[in-house]
Amino acid sequence: MKMQLSSILAVLLALFFILPLQAQENLPFGKGKEIISPEIHADNSVTFRLAAPNASNVSVTGDFLAPGEEAAGSAEMTKDADGVWSYTTHPLPSELYTYAFNVDGLQVNDPNNVYYRRDVASTLNVLLIGGGQADLYKVNNVPHGTVAKRWYESPGNNMTRRITVYTPPGYEESEDTYPVLYLLHGMGGDEEAWMTLGRASQIADNLIAQGKAEPMIMVMPNGNVAQEAAPGESSLGFYKPQFQLPHTMDGKYEETFHEIIRFVDSQYRTIPEKTGRALAGLSMGGFHTLHISRYSPDTFDYIGLFSAAIMPNKTVKSKVYDNIDKTLAAQKANGYALYWIAIGKEDFLSQANIDFRKKLDTMDFPYLYRESEGGHTWRNWRIYLSEFLPMLFKTR
Repeated sequence: MKMQLSSILAVLLALFFILPLQAQENLPFGKGKEIISPEIHADNSVTFRLAAPNASNVSVTGDFLAPGEEAAGSAEMTKDADGVWSYTTHPLPSELYTYAFNVDGLQVNDPNNVYYRRDVASTLNVLLIGGGQADLYKVNNVPHGTVAKRWYESPGNNMTRRITVYTPPGYEESEDTYPVLYLLHGMGGDEEAWMTLGRASQIADNLIAQGKAEPMIMVMPNGNVAQEAAPGESSLGFYKPQFQLPHTMDGKYEETFHEIIRFVDSQYRTIPEKTGRALAGLSMGGFHTLHISRYSPDTFDYIGLFSAAIMPNKTVKSKVYDNIDKTLAAQKANGYALYWIAIGKEDFLSQANIDFRKKLDTMDFPYLYRESEGGHTWRNWRIYLSEFLPMLFKTR
């Protein structure tokens, strides 16, 4: 027995000294020159690098590309003697950018950049150029709100569903009540999109700290009624995200939206009335915003359509989409504090928004219109959110 015990102790001591050495062998130190990518230079140009000595062709694609490059879809990288491919951009405006590499026809992420975001079924690396608009997207040294993932019962969809909730700085220590912005994503998104791609909590933190926005709760629901939650976050496990799901823009979401409001009002210190509620969304979320707000005209005082889809597909049959003109007239008569429409000049939904504004004009339906450069992009939607938040709840 003593012999066995001494043998066990010897093995344990050997493992004690050997395991740290094995762990250290996995570290990258001493394995060649460190690759920095992306490298942001003093003039805000950026150099991307990728070690791929055996590759025949490497390019980089992203929303940083200049007009000529953007038309081509990518920029060719050049290889040095060490097999490291590189490309340097022109000086870039302040923005949050996404990018990826293409190596001999295969899209890959940057192994030297651990920061990335999922957009539907694509994962893209991100980088941030400060000194302007994108300073709102940074985590700055200001008071921060709290972000929670909450589950609520949805009898109308026969499932438990997840939402993302932002509460402003000081909420936990306060006994105050707060207004609520319900912020909706686009097709292919979910309850994580506005947080990861839209930088919603950073924008809110920074605008509240600057005194430009009122402290508010932001609720970011999942707009796909066929989903419990974002891919990988539900009982369905890890599956590939899809762009268009059952019940997309067929009226079901608008019919069941009050389940979310009831949950939020029951769980948070809200102002449970029209003057304390705002509703905004991008693309499909703008479509939902338009139709939820006119279908329930006593619910929201502030409405924001960001690059919104407008009219339902003609094949869709739902009571939600009946009498659109009549319900818009009822919404106008009922009154509201703000109806804000924003879209880019190159957005593929631009004509639909022009036609919708003509309809509103014939009805003498008051609204504010914001036209920006660019198209159907997160770059525009982050800007729209940063402009929309300061207009909310000022009449309280």
